[in-house]
Amino acid sequence: MKKLIAIDLDGTLLSSNIDISEENVQAIQNAQKAGHIVMICSGRAPEDIKTVIGKTPLQCPVAGSNGAMVLADGKLLSQISINKETVKKVAAVLDEYKYPFKIYTSQGIFIASSWTERMLVFLEENKEITKNLTPKEYKLMTEQPKETESIKIFDQLEAVLKIENIAIQKFFVPTLAGKTELTARLKAFEGISITTSGPFNIEVMDTNGNKANGIQVMAEYFNIPIENTVAIGDNFNDVPMLEVAGLSVAMGNADPTVKDLADVVTLTNNEHGVAHAIEKYVLAAK
Repeated sequence: MKKLIAIDLDGTLLSSNIDISEENVQAIQNAQKAGHIVMICSGRAPEDIKTVIGKTPLQCPVAGSNGAMVLADGKLLSQISINKETVKKVAAVLDEYKYPFKIYTSQGIFIASSWTERMLVFLEENKEITKNLTPKEYKLMTEQPKETESIKIFDQLEAVLKIENIAIQKFFVPTLAGKTELTARLKAFEGISITTSGPFNIEVMDTNGNKANGIQVMAEYFNIPIENTVAIGDNFNDVPMLEVAGLSVAMGNADPTVKDLADVVTLTNNEHGVAHAIEKYVLAAK
């Protein structure tokens, strides 16, 4: 029976060293050879996903920006964006609180020129984060990102919104102190949903722009019934795909709430949990 396996990246397929183990690569290749489709479903931008996967021999269709952008066989299958007026409202609140943020779009990731200034303030106000950072990690978090083909720096949001055919897929916002208040403010805006991929951030998207969309669109494209899908993840932004998949698998390192709602729990991301799940629940399944 052909299955679609949707796998998250950070905290799931990637180890704590941000690499993909040979065991995980081999298990995915074995699943593909057995006729199954393996997709990557991540909060990262599609370009970023391709860079990570490109370090391995793997080739997989992807759902990036938490399922807001779905691609397979070189084709854009689905793209869900936040209404531009809502984008302005969200940005205004983030500017009011002076939060650093990144905007994920159909044309790359846009980062404000005030990133370093705001990030320094953010870390100063959140000692819980800084106490665990190495000097290298602190520098990486606070230095102003350099422009690349997929990363753009902007001064005024209006200039970004005027780019032809641009679609705003999500806001990524580092946050800890004031997280509850900020979330409440943003939830007041119609048509958006808020999730998180870790304890120190929130992600703002269109209501329909989630990982459930990613797995559903891909299942339809490959003509696989949703009950024949498997989703593997570790955090709250994985919940939508875990809820719709035929079999939901939480990582051993997943948040306890995520573990509770999953059908089964595999090993941790540092114990090749993805490989274990594929071998036990897909390849060995009768």
